[in-house]
Amino acid sequence: MNNNNVIVIPENPVSRFLFSDSRSALIWLIIRVYVGFAWLKAGWGKVTSDAWTGENAGAALQGFIGGALAKSAEGGDVSGWYATFLENVVLPNAKVFGFMVAYGEVLVGLGLIFGLLTGIAAFFGAFMNVSFLFAGTLSTNPLLFILATWLVLAWKVAGWYGLDRWALPKLGTPWTKKEKG
Repeated sequence: MNNNNVIVIPENPVSRFLFSDSRSALIWLIIRVYVGFAWLKAGWGKVTSDAWTGENAGAALQGFIGGALAKSAEGGDVSGWYATFLENVVLPNAKVFGFMVAYGEVLVGLGLIFGLLTGIAAFFGAFMNVSFLFAGTLSTNPLLFILATWLVLAWKVAGWYGLDRWALPKLGTPWTKKEKG
């Protein structure tokens, strides 16, 4: 107990090693690059597709949403609240959301591969995985979601073999004060 009557519970050695020790960075490098290439491959396929970002932008997303709405109508894998969101927000703006998904996947992939803002890239990758899962699409989404969640937890060391090694000390963290001078 310290002066403020706050009890500090020490971190266990396994989580300290995995999430705070740069010796675990090789493990995270392998996971990070695997997840990054999965996102880059998926995103590149969309960016170069006419149905996602070309003349017919939004067409592929409209088809995807149509399938999700059909699953919801059948009482299947898509919750009513998410179907309502897809129908009233995403579907009318399918072109914009198509660009966001396509380029977002590429950016997440590049961020993870190069280890730049790894925790943020992994967070947005996990967010997209959850969005696809809510829409009733399994594929690799559960695995990528789990790995992305681990990368978010390991943000301090997951980019050690990457650009975060230099970027994070320069950017700092919101909860640390920078010295003036």
